Amino acid sequence: MIEAPKSVAEIESFITMLQVACENRDINDKLERLLSLPDEKRQTVVRAWVSDLLVGGAPKDFTAAIACLLDDAVAEKAYEVIFECRRAGKPL
Repeated sequence: MIEAPKSVAEIESFITMLQVACENRDINDKLERLLSLPDEKRQTVVRAWVSDLLVGGAPKDFTAAIACLLDDAVAEKAYEVIFECRRAGKPL
């Protein structure tokens, strides 16, 4: 049996997504737009995106990384991380 991660910090693809967002302005901008939405709107967009990813056969690790953004606290922390790396002008 596969043990579920205890936190998003254990989901490597989520960490990688944040690192890419800090290194790539386009990805940073897209994530910032998503994460700046009100919680309910962000969750609706993320659910639709995850559904599209599942239907489209996207890699499971990428889909899991996006699904992490359903959680309000995780989304808030992700927003802080990408905002801070934009301000600092350097990667994580």
